[in-house]
Amino acid sequence: MSTRPVPALSVPAPDAPLPTHVSVPDGTGPWPGVVVLHDASGMTSDLVAQTRWLADAGFLAAAPDLLGGGTIARCLREVVRDYAAWQGATFERIEAVRRYLAERGDCTGRVGVIGFCLGGGFALALAPGHGFAAASANYGALPRDAERFFVGACPIIGSYGRRDRSLRHAAQRLHEALEAAGVEHDVKEYRDAGHGFMNDHAPGEVPVIFQLLGASVHTRYHEPSATDARARITAFFTHHLTGPASGPDG
Repeated sequence: MSTRPVPALSVPAPDAPLPTHVSVPDGTGPWPGVVVLHDASGMTSDLVAQTRWLADAGFLAAAPDLLGGGTIARCLREVVRDYAAWQGATFERIEAVRRYLAERGDCTGRVGVIGFCLGGGFALALAPGHGFAAASANYGALPRDAERFFVGACPIIGSYGRRDRSLRHAAQRLHEALEAAGVEHDVKEYRDAGHGFMNDHAPGEVPVIFQLLGASVHTRYHEPSATDARARITAFFTHHLTGPASGPDG
């Protein structure tokens, strides 16, 4: 049975201190920041690994535990409810981490957001009007009325798997919505990948219920697709997160 990582850092948030793992690049900085949003499994060794490759690519990466260290069964319902409403405590927690990064002395003040699965949906929801300079959505569900929703959004890079039965045609729909909204974007669908293809979870970190659901939508780490997606995201973030700090509205 796997032991979940325990973040040593807590970021002040409106409701309670937020456990957050931070990975810092080598060197002296300052660096652009990236808020890293987990999937429904919460704080895992995979989430820590996501911050590390981002730090290796030159970004100050902070991954909050949006479940607040509580049990998935108790906390996930609130997170999903906030996502459906596009507002609530989860958005306030993410904003607290964005602000924490932007105000660090080793951050340029320019911050992006990346998310996976549930976190990918949040990354899309945060793209318009939340102060982020770029967003990376990895197999995230699209918001309702996407064409209107994305008007004024920051640049977005999206990565999806063609074998993902839960998000059929999502990549094409996202591309079309961003085209219509006039948002700079890079959306790619990976032929041999399914849902969760960038998440390489350790044994025991994914609750049984999610393992069963994952089997039905073809959830599996796919290294070739993940490697290509990380390269695209690194290039996209390097391009869009280098420059003056973004304002409160993006």
